[in-house]
Amino acid sequence: MKIAEALALIRPVPNFPIPGILFQDIAPLIANPKAFELVTKGFAQTDSSFNLVAGIESRGFIFASAIAIDSAVGFVPIRKAGKLPGAVIKREYGLEYGSDSLEMQVDALAHFKNPKVLLIDDVLATGGTLIAALELISDLAGEICEIAVLLEITALGGRERISAAYPNLKIRALVQI
Repeated sequence: MKIAEALALIRPVPNFPIPGILFQDIAPLIANPKAFELVTKGFAQTDSSFNLVAGIESRGFIFASAIAIDSAVGFVPIRKAGKLPGAVIKREYGLEYGSDSLEMQVDALAHFKNPKVLLIDDVLATGGTLIAALELISDLAGEICEIAVLLEITALGGRERISAAYPNLKIRALVQI
């Protein structure tokens, strides 16, 4: 199997979670062990040096934790509001179909000397989720070395929005639609 075959397992689901949205279902991809392995290795192939992988809830967790294990580095979750114990910092963001917020524990990066973070998510759409995550990591003194996403929906302009706020940050998508 080649990476293109693995990525072809992503299944579009019309009108989910609301009418007018074309959801990209990764379940068939992660159910196939060879496809999952190829995609995880594809994410980890970077010129950027990182000692920590951060994953955005929930589908970003799947890939980020596998990359962290494969790369022998730490993993930090970025979660939706109310899911983490202890003191947290929070950022709200807009989605193509509403709004939400993300949180990180205030000591999430404290265990890492000079945290260099590879930020992972499943989809880059409008960029709101990733910008919120970037702000959280920056607030906790983490250095973001790169963003890697499984799928980028180019028509929604997320890459441009992120690049306007973080002009020197590398953004990599395994597939663009």
